[in-house]
Amino acid sequence: MAFIENKSDEILYMTSSDLGVTHAFTTRFGGVSGGIFKSLNLGQNTGDEPACVRRNYELLGSALGIDPTGLIFTRQVHGTDIRYASKKDMLPVFSPVPYEADGLITAEKDVPLIIYAADCVPILLYDPVRCAIGAVHAGWRGTVRDIAGKAVEKMVRELGSDPSDIRAAIGPCISVCCYETGGDVAAAVNRALGSEAVGYVIPRGKRYHTDLKGINSLLLTRAGLKLENIAVSPECTSCSSDKYWSHRVTHGKRGSQASIIVMRKEV
Repeated sequence: MAFIENKSDEILYMTSSDLGVTHAFTTRFGGVSGGIFKSLNLGQNTGDEPACVRRNYELLGSALGIDPTGLIFTRQVHGTDIRYASKKDMLPVFSPVPYEADGLITAEKDVPLIIYAADCVPILLYDPVRCAIGAVHAGWRGTVRDIAGKAVEKMVRELGSDPSDIRAAIGPCISVCCYETGGDVAAAVNRALGSEAVGYVIPRGKRYHTDLKGINSLLLTRAGLKLENIAVSPECTSCSSDKYWSHRVTHGKRGSQASIIVMRKEV
């Protein structure tokens, strides 16, 4: 599955060609925010002007054909909790979110799931047989604790999915070229993957380069997904920090990408 650059008015976003459901991995381009948040900042806790962020969601909603006043958000904490979301959870931008989770699933139509990233791994899931979707935020802590696999397990357990039917898109995030870490991350990956860690953690002097995309793809196959049903974006948010927000490049002074997935009533 290839990744495609899409433009609607000024909004620039990425999609996976064969995921088969309405979705987007946003970029920095096409919004109205200024300064360090220029221009499509969708983060609600970055310090950006609320009016600009709301307008950015309106532009995104127009591009995707969704109502920006009813979205599913979660407070991400680098954990592994996966929450079932329904229409009663839909909120407008800047509403208090009463729960913490790093993954969302639903089997309801017109319930847009949103997760945020600015180097971490965004993963979107779609089961076209059982009509179920998921959105996962995987930092290195969530990755080594297999949040991707836990999302698949919850779709199987609660929504009746067969993992072999599920399609996944791993969106733009920091890649192995730029994701330099210390020994703590390398040790955590080795514990999680065992002998399969070879190739995903590359020693370079006293530091390591870690392949979060590859690890999450491996963990999805462990959960039962077919490798041919997993699309992996080739783009690195650090290398392409002009196009994507990168926490590392900006030292945390940044906006946020959103990854969004929704099943329409016509699906």
